[in-house]
Amino acid sequence: MRRREFMEMTARTLAASALAGCASRLARGGDSRATHPGDSLTTADYRAMRRVAPMRQGRIAYIDRGTGDAALFLHGFPLNNYQWRGAIARLSAHRRCIAPDFLAMGYTEVADGQSVAPPAQAEMVLALLDVLGISTADIIANDSGGAVAQLIVAHHPERVRTLLLTNCDAEPDSPPPALLPVIQMAHEGTFPDRMIAPSVDDKEIARSANGLGGAAYTYPAKLADDTIDYYLAPLVSSPERKALANAYAIALEHNPLEGIEPLLKRCTIPVRIVWGTGDTIFSAESPDYLSRTFAGSRGVRRVPGAKLFFPEEYPDLIAEEARRLWGVG
Repeated sequence: MRRREFMEMTARTLAASALAGCASRLARGGDSRATHPGDSLTTADYRAMRRVAPMRQGRIAYIDRGTGDAALFLHGFPLNNYQWRGAIARLSAHRRCIAPDFLAMGYTEVADGQSVAPPAQAEMVLALLDVLGISTADIIANDSGGAVAQLIVAHHPERVRTLLLTNCDAEPDSPPPALLPVIQMAHEGTFPDRMIAPSVDDKEIARSANGLGGAAYTYPAKLADDTIDYYLAPLVSSPERKALANAYAIALEHNPLEGIEPLLKRCTIPVRIVWGTGDTIFSAESPDYLSRTFAGSRGVRRVPGAKLFFPEEYPDLIAEEARRLWGVG
């Protein structure tokens, strides 16, 4: 990225962080729904629980917890299924909770020559459900995982019972402009070294206004060291993993949702949108667009001041919305 673009992006991030900080202080004073998820499942728990499915696309890392009808959790970029630990802890009494690591993210090992673009991610997710003997699932998704969820709903609606979307891509906002500098760095082959490795080496960078925490978390100071490592260390663990992280970002460059609107308008499954209003990545117009587009929309719930990865910080709220959508106590 050129120096001028970097400085402009930094200024935008600082300004957004200042505004989000104000919103966060208000939320801490008046909204008890923000819960630190560390009281549910730790990284050690997740390492012990992690399973691997050998598939054509690679060795897919996933979590499988609970019994009954399946719920599928699709994470954001550059996270992995650990994003959903709090929600899974609260919902596994009601559903068999399946949470894969996407191709090129987390602890999934990608087969040689395998695409990591959103359509390939959707294909992998459906293949994993087949391996696990799951015909239909309730989907909960965030960020680029929301794009994958929309592809699944559009092209395989018979596989989805309900859809809970949090801040994510929509056809008019994919990729969002804020992601373009990351995509440019990925084209240059430098995204992991410039944006990921520094946060692994110094966790305070991750929690800073210019780091992952400041950009995407409502409460970046609560990001634990082991959480940062669990998310980011795999992405810079080898030259091959760095190349895959670059490939993931590059694959988002050409709108994966282009032309999807007519298919979503025919979608009659129940859909609920829960949107953090402090998000500086995705357009504030997207939740209303999504609600208008899905024929089965159950409306939008806005979470004041919450940023992109708020589902990790508000697991009680996510569980509440999911149970209501599913019709369970």
